[in-house]
Amino acid sequence: MTNRTVTDFTTKNSLARMQEILFYRELDFPLKDILKILSSPDYDRKKALEAQKELMILKKNRIEKLISALDDAVKGVKINMKVFDNSEFEEKREEYAREAKEKWGNTEAYSEFEKKNGSFSTDDIRSLAAGIDEVMAEFAECMKNGFAPDSAEAKGLVRKLQNYITETSYTCTDEILAGLGQMYTADERFRKNIDRHGEGTAQFISDAIDKYCSSVK
Repeated sequence: MTNRTVTDFTTKNSLARMQEILFYRELDFPLKDILKILSSPDYDRKKALEAQKELMILKKNRIEKLISALDDAVKGVKINMKVFDNSEFEEKREEYAREAKEKWGNTEAYSEFEKKNGSFSTDDIRSLAAGIDEVMAEFAECMKNGFAPDSAEAKGLVRKLQNYITETSYTCTDEILAGLGQMYTADERFRKNIDRHGEGTAQFISDAIDKYCSSVK
């Protein structure tokens, strides 16, 4: 891991890092791969953004072809089935993921994740996800009971979440925890999933993590 502190996530650098995370999410990179890439001390932001742009262009081109195909379908024009072929984007993304692993994959957090989860079955992964979801539900109850994000109750749940991730996946440092807290609200997919437990739960968790990380600086 780098020597950057959690304050990186509470300054202008925080927004830049969150944007990078969201770009990766838009390109359908798994969270574990994003962690692997961004936590490397050798991470090159400019090169990463250039690669992301290349992938985004491929994705945009495919969407434009699909839109054109839809217009043809409405007009009754026969569609070339090759328009549904997404292999170029998938191959390029896999190539980038391999290169990223070679360049930036030697991090303690990711190595630990691989060691703990490398042989996990689908049921094991579902169990881990269910464990996280249970903690999210506890946050929702905490919020519904009127506790503030900086309350002892909320901070206790933040520690519980951090410890659960550390025990089951990788050492969840305050730096990583802060980044996760921001992603819970910045990424609409995360927000919607968490808010199944109650509207505003994702924001409450994000605020609680922020308060917790600020208090342990």
